[in-house]
Amino acid sequence: MLKLIKDDKHEFLYTNEDFKRVRLFLNKLTGINLAESKDAMVYSRLVRRVRALNLNSIGEYLEFVDANANEEQNFINALTTNLTSFFREEHHFDVLKDYVLSNSEVKRIWCAASSTGEEPYSIAISLVEALGKFDTHIEIIASDIDSNVLETAKQGIYHESRIQSLSLDRKKRFFKKGVGSNRGFVRVAPELREMVSFRKINLLDSQWPVEMPVNIIFCRNVMIYFNREMQEALLTRMVRLLKKDGLYIAGHSENFSAFSHVVKPFGKTTYKPA
Repeated sequence: MLKLIKDDKHEFLYTNEDFKRVRLFLNKLTGINLAESKDAMVYSRLVRRVRALNLNSIGEYLEFVDANANEEQNFINALTTNLTSFFREEHHFDVLKDYVLSNSEVKRIWCAASSTGEEPYSIAISLVEALGKFDTHIEIIASDIDSNVLETAKQGIYHESRIQSLSLDRKKRFFKKGVGSNRGFVRVAPELREMVSFRKINLLDSQWPVEMPVNIIFCRNVMIYFNREMQEALLTRMVRLLKKDGLYIAGHSENFSAFSHVVKPFGKTTYKPA
């Protein structure tokens, strides 16, 4: 059955078959299982690429993606979700501080879904606050599959509203206010930006550019997009990177009780290798 979906200015043909193709293709490229309820979201995201390429339908765009490998990244960028904020689920950062203060040989932290950078910069701020210096010698690797959000993260420029909930001390110490044409924006302090290494990583890739051992992995609200088999496979791979006393930090919507042979609970949505 065909259906037409309208936006404010244009009308593009968008069929059930198109939506099925999108789900299959996204799963093939990223492993993400897109819910059947997301058909309207898919249209609203992909219609921008249809316009940009001067095409006539979602189906025509999918043919374009299929014939042009260079468009695959734009397809992924359009459909991946990037909901984040500074110190989201703040109890995790208290766990991080306690860990680094009780472990003198912390070498590496991997933020596996860094989005626009708020999470890895929150990690960096936590390290500075815990250890009292920017030069901590702890490597922070921040990765994402979306190349656009990684560019935003590297720049470290945010609207002032993004740091509204932070304390005055954190605002003054870790951010620089914009002036002139940049008024209303802030930029992460250079000392903090230098603490984070950003990399494009697809979790489906056979090799991850992440050196062992890793002390802490932040992978929050990512596994919910994968089926159970993929969750177990990815979780197992990640845990292999961790030291025996390492931590895997999950999101509030994730529960790994089904994978007790891989990880064991260590506080609220925090796990250790089994």
